Amino acid sequence: MSLADYLAKNYLTADPKPAKKSNKRKRKGTADAAGLVIADDDTTGWETKNNSRDDEDGPTTVSQTRTADFRRAKSNNWKTVGALAPTSADQADADAIIASAQAERSARDVQDDEAPAMDDDAVQMMESGAHAGLQTAEQVTAAMEKKRRDERRKFDEAMRESGGGSLGQETVYRDASGRRIDIQLKRAEARKKQEEEERKAREAEQAIQGDVQRQEREARKQQLDDAKYMTVARHADDVELNEEMKEQERWNDPAMQFLTKKKAGKSKSGKPLYKGGFEPNRYNIRPGYRWDGVDRGNGFEKRWFEARNKKETMKDLQYQWEMDE
Repeated sequence: MSLADYLAKNYLTADPKPAKKSNKRKRKGTADAAGLVIADDDTTGWETKNNSRDDEDGPTTVSQTRTADFRRAKSNNWKTVGALAPTSADQADADAIIASAQAERSARDVQDDEAPAMDDDAVQMMESGAHAGLQTAEQVTAAMEKKRRDERRKFDEAMRESGGGSLGQETVYRDASGRRIDIQLKRAEARKKQEEEERKAREAEQAIQGDVQRQEREARKQQLDDAKYMTVARHADDVELNEEMKEQERWNDPAMQFLTKKKAGKSKSGKPLYKGGFEPNRYNIRPGYRWDGVDRGNGFEKRWFEARNKKETMKDLQYQWEMDE
């Protein structure tokens, strides 16, 4: 027996009702072009109604009779699983219900701000005025603001009941006799007294200064006032600058004898200068023109110069000793 005969005998059977020619796609389990179908060893044929198998992974066969009956059935045998999709009208009604619920919730949140506080047994209140538990930031802020308003209202009521008036009322001061004291007038008098004390302090500070210091201060003030109208750059042909430089006295200036203008033996204050010898001092101040030549000081200036000269001498000697070594 050949292989083709063996396969035809054991695995192939003739189809009693050949399938009609159709352009539709062949489905799984229908007859092939040769009129033969594939059958397993444990199945008795296409007409078997019980097509279940012990092996779940094996192929499943469908009877051709059932397929034809299903096609010829006029009624719909499909079963609906789950809820039907909502129509446009149902969807509009659902949206309206949701919007109404959201509006009601918003109105309830607004009313909660003005509603009285709940009992401690129901909701625990914190010191800040907010409710304990999970809340949004807006709810916490509203609760704290409500507590501040309540405290302010209670404080105002207590002040009105005690006769203290509102917070903006100014305190009334009275003297020993019971007369009312004008606070604005007292403040103005105190301010005027302080300004007078500051003026006297400035005058006392200026009084201890000499005439030369006052004149120099006035000269600097005048220079600052004149600087408002001066140009930014001052060139060599500036007349005021040249006159100012000529009036300066320099001990090593060879043209000092005939270019520097003499002040006819007068000081900056306009008083005569002392014409005579005197011991030098730290500030190089010349004695008054009425000095009789007698030193009536405590000798501090002389000792100061001696200590300074001694320090310079020791510095020079130390340098020479270091060089000799």
